[in-house]
Amino acid sequence: MLKSTIAFRKDLAVRHQADILVVGGGPAGMAAAVAGARQGASVRLIEAHSCLGGMGTAGMVPCFMQFTDGVNFLAGGMGAEILKRLRTADGTVPPEGMGIRAEVLKRVYDEMLKEAGVAFSFHTHLVDVTLENGSVGEAICAAKSGLYAIRAKVFVDATGDGDLSALAGAPYKKGDDLGQMMPGTLCSLWTGIDWDKVRNGGLGAGNHRIEDAFKDGVFTLEDRHLPGMYQVGTNIGGGNIGHTFQLDGTDEESLTAAYVWGRKSLLEYERYYKQYLKGFEKMDLVATGALLGVRETRRIIGDYILNIDDFNSRAVFDDEIGRYSYPIDIHIAKPDKQSYEKFYKEITTLRLGKGESYGIPYRILTPKGLKNVLVSGRCVSTDRNMQASIRVMPGCYITGQAAGVAAAMMAEAGLDSRGIDIRLLQKRLTILGAYLPNFAGMDSNEKDHLETD
Repeated sequence: MLKSTIAFRKDLAVRHQADILVVGGGPAGMAAAVAGARQGASVRLIEAHSCLGGMGTAGMVPCFMQFTDGVNFLAGGMGAEILKRLRTADGTVPPEGMGIRAEVLKRVYDEMLKEAGVAFSFHTHLVDVTLENGSVGEAICAAKSGLYAIRAKVFVDATGDGDLSALAGAPYKKGDDLGQMMPGTLCSLWTGIDWDKVRNGGLGAGNHRIEDAFKDGVFTLEDRHLPGMYQVGTNIGGGNIGHTFQLDGTDEESLTAAYVWGRKSLLEYERYYKQYLKGFEKMDLVATGALLGVRETRRIIGDYILNIDDFNSRAVFDDEIGRYSYPIDIHIAKPDKQSYEKFYKEITTLRLGKGESYGIPYRILTPKGLKNVLVSGRCVSTDRNMQASIRVMPGCYITGQAAGVAAAMMAEAGLDSRGIDIRLLQKRLTILGAYLPNFAGMDSNEKDHLETD
C-alpha cells in the first residue's frame, strides 16, 4: 500500500547571507531590491523564472496601467525612473506611450539591479522558511544546483501570491466570499498588424463585433470582456485577450489547465480578429507568455486592511507611503452577459476623478504575526475591491519601493517592522521621489534640495 506521507530531512548549506532577501523579481520585488540597496543595505533577490519583471516581461502584459491621477505622477521614485529609462531605451510604443517592449524592459531591470549592487539569481524557487518567535531566519530554496538556504535579517515577500508569508504562517484571504478568484489571461504576441488601419477603423476595446462572432459560433465561451490588443512594435501587437476561468494561481493543477486552455483559445481569437476587425487580416501568432497572467490569489492580512471605503473617501493616512488611483477592475466571474454587465458597471463607476487618489498606509505591508517580513505588490493587505486596483504594475512599484526602504531601516537599526520611525521612512521615500503630498516632515532646505535634484 502506498504511504500517504513520508518523512524528509536534509542538512542544507546556508549559501548566502544578506541584510535583505527579496523573494520575487516582478515590479514590486524589483523596486524593493533597488530601493533597499540604495539605502546602503546588502540585498539579494531570487526569481523563479528566467527574467525580472513578472507580468510585464515573462507574462507579456502589453502595457502599463496609469502612473498618474491625471495631474500628479503617483508612482514617483522607482516607477518614474523605470518608465524614463524604458522610454530612453526605445522600450515603449509609441515613444511616449504605455505599450511595453518586453525585451527592452528585461534589460532595463537587469541593468538597474546590477548598478545598485543587488545580487540576484533566476531559476531559484522558494520552497519553505525557518521560523522562530515570529521571525523568519532562512529561506529554503530549490535551484538547479539543489536545495540550500539563504539567511537574512529582513525578508520582502514580492511573490505576488504571498508565498513566503503564507509559508511563515501569516493569515490570508483569497477571492470572494466563496474563495472564487478572477480569471487569468495567457497574454500573446502577434505580428502582421496594420496599426494605421486599426486606428482608422475605430477599434476601441475590440469587442464591438463580438456578438456577431457569438452568433457565428466562433467562440466556445461567450466571453464579452475583451481588454484587447495593444501596439508594442511597428506591426506587432500584444494581446491581453481571453480568460482562463475557475483559476487558482496557487495550485499547479489549476495553472496547468489554464495554460492548456489559454493556448487553445487563441485559435478562436485569431479567427475573430482576422475575420471581424480591420487591420488584423494578416496577423500571425508569434508567442504566448511564459508566465500566465494571474490577477488574484492570496491577500496577506496585515495590521490594516485597505478597503473600498478608503477608495471612495480618497483616504489620507498618517503612515502613508504612497497614493494611487487605478479604478476597481475585477474581471468577469463567468463567461456570460450578466457577469460582463456587472463588470462594466463597476469599471465605469468605481473610479476616481482627475487629480484624485487614495492613500496607501505602511500598515498594509506588515503581515500579522510576523516581525521581520514585509509584503509588497499584489499580495498586500487589502479587501478584494482594493486588490483589484493596487495590483497593477505602477501600484506594485509604489508598495515595493516602500518595502525596500523600510526593510533597509529595519536591518540598519536591528528593528522589527513595527519599530521603525514612520516619519523617517516617509522622509527617505520623499528623497527617492515618492509622491507623498500629505507628508510635511521636511524643512525648507530639504525641499529645495529635492527640487534642484
